[in-house]
Amino acid sequence: MKKMKKYKVFIFILLGTAVSLTLQNFFSESVIANNLQDDTSDTITNQQAYPDFIDAAELAIKAVVHIKSKYTSNEVYGYFDPFYGQRYFQQPKESIASGSGVIISGDGYIITNKHVINDAAEIEVILFDKRVYRASLIGEDPKSDLALLKIDESNLNFLEFDNSNNLRIGEWVLAVGNPYNLNSTVTAGIISAKSRKINILNDGGIEAFIQTDAAINSGNSGGALVNTRGKLIGINTAIQSKTGSFSGYGFAIPSNMVKKIIEDLKQFGEVKRAYIGIYIADINTQIKEQLQLKSLKGVLISKVLENSAAEKAGLKDYDVILEINNIKVNSTSELHEIIIQFNPGDQIKCKIQRKNNTKEITLQLQS
Repeated sequence: MKKMKKYKVFIFILLGTAVSLTLQNFFSESVIANNLQDDTSDTITNQQAYPDFIDAAELAIKAVVHIKSKYTSNEVYGYFDPFYGQRYFQQPKESIASGSGVIISGDGYIITNKHVINDAAEIEVILFDKRVYRASLIGEDPKSDLALLKIDESNLNFLEFDNSNNLRIGEWVLAVGNPYNLNSTVTAGIISAKSRKINILNDGGIEAFIQTDAAINSGNSGGALVNTRGKLIGINTAIQSKTGSFSGYGFAIPSNMVKKIIEDLKQFGEVKRAYIGIYIADINTQIKEQLQLKSLKGVLISKVLENSAAEKAGLKDYDVILEINNIKVNSTSELHEIIIQFNPGDQIKCKIQRKNNTKEITLQLQS
């Protein structure tokens, strides 16, 4: 009997040890699994927080070119002639300006800024792979500071346009160009604001810039602003700086505006602009109180021009435009940005506020 009891105690001890080890392994595996899950979660979170720019950069670099514009100017030199005194003569001097451009089709069409090729006697285009071409000027538009060039080549890498109307503040972007003659430079940032007017274009220039904090410097003009999918959303044009170097504010022309202007330059050699036929103003607190408006939203029509598309459609002085084709407008620059995308003869729908009533009016744009 004593031996049987000893055996039973021994068996219970073995069973207890086995159960203890099993439970210990189970909890250890659960902890490891949880740790792995936490690590995976952290990795996913990090990947979401820091998008991958590699593919977008590779696409953009191959489609962004270096542009050198050559100018000839006459400089005056003086020398002393013992018989006739101080005499002067002119001697031609060649100067070179540098900028960037974006290939937008495989057959060699290139967008750049007008100020990059202003009155150039010769335009040289250098591709990513160092091939050099002489470019011809197809057309230019001073009001938007855009120009269209063409080189004689085929099967080129190019960038596709994306819809700039869908851009959102805070969206990641890349700026690609050739600042300070440093070829194929890529910088990253976000969209800081949309439809910015900074008063750098004269003679009725259309300003509705994308503002970005991606570094843009001298030589970036005419280069690409792309999203994380490598699609073209803007043409880098200006910086706001007291030193001439990047200070946190860069500006690009939205892709929808660029696309319309470039298509016109390619087809007509000039831009066919559409007009509503109104004078407009941003609404501030003073205007709101003076005209007893319901809110600060929209753009005020200060005057409707005679025989204009606006007058024919029934728009009136002091109407407030709230939307164009279901796109909300809250500033004059936003309105300009939308209208420039249309052609003369196109129909648009305007949602307006007239006193206490909201109306939708369809009008046909005129040239």
